[in-house]
This record gives sequence, structure tokens and C-alpha cells, in this order.
Amino acid sequence: MIRIKRIYEEPNASDGYRMLIDRLWPRGMRKDAAKLDEWNKDIAPSTALRKWFGHQPERFEEFILRYREELILKIDAVQRLKKLGEDGELTLLYAAKDEKMNQAAVLLDIIDNLNTT
Repeated sequence: MIRIKRIYEEPNASDGYRMLIDRLWPRGMRKDAAKLDEWNKDIAPSTALRKWFGHQPERFEEFILRYREELILKIDAVQRLKKLGEDGELTLLYAAKDEKMNQAAVLLDIIDNLNTT
């Protein structure tokens, strides 16, 4: 199972494998408090895309399209995440304040709809 969660939420055992999917380290978060198993910067949106989006809600639909295009080039990494979720619990962690309009929500949707046949 794969879920998404803000990194600022308390870690718990049900999180399973905890992976940060932000390119930048979250403000105010101590590395020891994050309880990460992995920091996967490569699966995060590119710096250019992140800066362009700027968490502006009116740009989210275009952000989804652009991020999907970036992830096509990283299909092996996306498939790896799907496999991790099939083998156990995987929690994709993000720092954005908006719980619906962020890269983790987009990535989870892509993973959920990934055809592995």
C-alpha cells in the first residue's frame, strides 16, 4: 500500500518505508525527527518546474501535465515505487502545505494508474 503524508506529521509504525520526495529539505525539520528510510530527490519535480509552479493553485493542472512528462523519463523509478508499495507499506512524504495540490498527490495518482503488465 502506498500513501502520502506531510513530513511534519508524526511518524508512526504504519508508515512502513518512509520516503521524502522533495528536492529541497523541508524547512524546520530536523533530519533525525524525519525518520526517513530514503530521500529520493530524483523523483521530485525539477527545480525549474518547482519554481514555475510556486504552489499557485491556478497552475496546478499545467503542473500535473509537466510533472507527468518529467516522470516519463524516470519510469524505472516510478515502477520501483509501485513495487515497494506492493511489497509492503510505503509512505511518500512531502513538505507542501496544500494536501491536495502537490507533487506527492500527482505521483501517487501516476503510480496507482501505472500498468505493470
